[in-house]
Order: sequence, then C-alpha cells, then structure tokens
Amino acid sequence: MSNEELCFTPAVELAPMIRQRKLSPVEYMRAVLDRIQALEPRLNAFATLIAEQAMADAKAAEAALMKGEAPGPLGGLTVTIKDLTPTKGIKTERGSFTQKGVVPDFDVPFVERLRAAGAIVLGKTTTSEFGWTGVSRSPLTGITHNPWKHGYNAGASSAGAGVGAAAGYGALHQGSDGAGSVRMPAHFCGVFGLKPTYGRIPNYPVSNNDYSSHIGPLTRTVADGALMMSVMSGPHPLDHTSCEAGPADYLGRLREGVRGKRIAFSPDLGHARVDPEVADLVGRAARAFAGDLGATVENVTPAWGRDGPAIIRFLWAAHYSQNAKFLAEFESRMDPGFVACIKAGQQHSAAQYQTAREQKLNYCAAIHRWFGDWDLLLTPTVSVAAFPADKLMPAHWPQRDWDWVSWAEFSYPFNLSGNPAATVPCGFTREGLPVGLQIVGRRFDDLGVLQAAAAFEAARPWADKRPVV
Repeated sequence: MSNEELCFTPAVELAPMIRQRKLSPVEYMRAVLDRIQALEPRLNAFATLIAEQAMADAKAAEAALMKGEAPGPLGGLTVTIKDLTPTKGIKTERGSFTQKGVVPDFDVPFVERLRAAGAIVLGKTTTSEFGWTGVSRSPLTGITHNPWKHGYNAGASSAGAGVGAAAGYGALHQGSDGAGSVRMPAHFCGVFGLKPTYGRIPNYPVSNNDYSSHIGPLTRTVADGALMMSVMSGPHPLDHTSCEAGPADYLGRLREGVRGKRIAFSPDLGHARVDPEVADLVGRAARAFAGDLGATVENVTPAWGRDGPAIIRFLWAAHYSQNAKFLAEFESRMDPGFVACIKAGQQHSAAQYQTAREQKLNYCAAIHRWFGDWDLLLTPTVSVAAFPADKLMPAHWPQRDWDWVSWAEFSYPFNLSGNPAATVPCGFTREGLPVGLQIVGRRFDDLGVLQAAAAFEAARPWADKRPVV
C-alpha cells in the first residue's frame, strides 16, 4: 500500500492492521507526516503541528506493540484536536491574538480518552477566532483553504479538522459545534461530521453559551466517526451537563439501516433561502431514503422553523459579548466581523436576554414535541457551496457586518435543542464543490443518526472521492 493510500485508509481498517503487526505505527506516522508536510502551509489546516512529539509517540507505540502489549482501540492511529480545545503542553490559541502563546497544563476529558485509547495527537487544527463564524479564517492563522478549491471557504469553526479529513491528514479529526461548526466544514469539504446529542461527549470547561457547544468527529467514513464516538462518549464529573449513559454499540449496530422508519424532509424549514444547485442535490439525496433505503419520506414544513432566526441572532451576539473585555487592547487585531458581533451583543439588557432565553426554551420544546411523530429529519446542511474565504457572505447574498448565519439556518436549531445531527456528502456542484445532507435524530438517538448516515453512505458512497491538492 502506498503512503497516499495509507493516509486515506479508514481507521477501522488501520487499527486491526496495527494490532496484527501488518502495519507499523511508525510507518503510518511517517506517511501521514510526509503528506502534511507536502501540503502545508498551502492548505493551512494546522495552527500547531507537533511532528517530533508525534513521531516519538509512534515509536513508543511500536515498541510497546513489539513487547506484546495490547494496543487500545485507536492504538497507533493519529488524531488532530481543534485549537479551541485545551491540550496539555500544546499551544491553544483559539485563532486569536488575545490567546497567543497560551499553553494549558491539562487535557480535556475527551482528549484524555483518545490518548488512553492509543491515539497519537498530531497537533491543533485551525479555527475562526473563538469559533465565532462559519468562515475558515482567523486574524492569527489567516485563511484555511478548501482542498477542493484554493482560496475558498472550508467551513468553520472546525476548519482545519474538515480540511484534514478531506486531504488525507490521517483518519480521525476532532471538531466542536456551537451553531454548525462540525457540520459546516463537513459540508464544504465533502466529509462526514457528527454533532452528537448535547452532553454525549463531555466538554470541559463547560462552554458559557447556554449549553450550545457540542464535541464531535470529522472523518471520511461513518464507521470512523462511530469509532471516535465509542471512545470519546460517556459521562464525566467535570462536565455537569454530560449524559449519564455510556456509549451505545455504535460500530456493532451501524449497519441496521432505516427500513420502515418515518423520515421528514424539509428543504427550507419554512423560511431559509437555499441556492438552487444545493437544493437539487439535497432533494435527490432525500428521495434516496425512500427509493433505495426503504424508509417512508414526507415533505414537511415544521411550525417551529420560522422562530429560529430571531432567537439565534440575539443569543449569538449576546453570548459573544463577553469578549468585550479584549477590545481595549486587541480590537485592531481582531476579526472585524467578530468585533461587530461583540458590540451588537453589548446592546442587549439582562431582561432582554432572559426573554430571549425563554423563547429559546419554548423553541426547543417545540422541536422535541415535533420529533414525537418522526424518527429522523433531513435538510440541507448549508444553503450554499463554498465561496471565497476572504468574504463573510457569498457575493450573491445580502451582505452583513457580522450576521453570517443567513446561509447556515439549518444547523443552529439543533445546537439549541441538543438533538444529534450529522452531515453526509451528497454530491458536487457544477464547479466541483461538495454539498452535504443533514440528518437529524431525536435527542439521545445518536445511534439512529449514525445508522441513517451509514445506510446513505452504502447507497451513495463518497470516501473514494478525493480533492486534487
């Protein structure tokens, strides 16, 4: 197997090769690092690459294997960690000059679990400043480029993770998602991404945005995402919001399909604008669930859909207004859109915030009641394909000073409600840019979402499609 093939081989195939000593962790690490060093910084997916430490860890893993020690489920495999995530001894700068040079003295729980399972950290992947936007650039690291078209948006805030998955920087990549930041990079980069049920993967420090931030995998295949879920999931005392239940048998039950399930398809949630090419590709994908996969699919317009935009725009600015503390010293070195967002949030009173939060809770309850009649919901992931990453908005959309959410109306509802939601690639535009289908499940039914994603993947495979970079 060539080095390039190794870099694109799924983790569920690599792990047994390593366990059976058919593949050396050092050999695999060398292939992945060679590919990264050949394509970086052109793609600019890494905020910090720790190549020497990663190779030393690979040598240690190989030595343990040769001594007969049993590797963990991820033994000898590589993983990247998003640069919003604290990591012990590795810079965590959050795409911002305000955090430049910060080196935490602890790993968060899911990073501890990845390491304990044998995964070797390659470094920290790029993010927009504090994860505030879905565009793949930050003042600190610049533009992270879409591997399908240089200079174009790769999605954010987990930009580097999405690029790493698409470009063959190993099989496993961690992202986080506060309004779509796992699903948007998956959509723009043509890979799989899952935002699990809120609390399924413990998050520490617990994010100060009213329980909207989720941790999830970005991978080339659904099975690899399920593998990461099986390692990262489960309660943890440092996250008081974490789900009490441990992980389900995500891999073992992945192929059970969706036959007989009731699936709703909403092309616009009753209010969202969607570009015609995106709408066409997503519509075809939704029809495949009925035609090929044996589910019952109905077009719907959820009554709760129209209430989302006002809620998210208020809360998004309000939650980021806490960063006003940085403006006096750093405003000139911060993302101008982020600054505008912060200042918009400063205009809100505490009473207005409480009213908006009450509206959010009612909105979430409406979503959960609605799911009583449906097993799954299908929508576009994002309204547009990739556009130039130096812009906040596509050129053919109304321009805003900070409100990028108008082209991402499908993702944030399920951050607010905590439902599991995945993105699966469903085709390419005429320009050759990927488009994603979103699959949403009832709260706690992460397994059902993974099964639906795996069924679609089997019917419409995508992992063989690689960008030319």
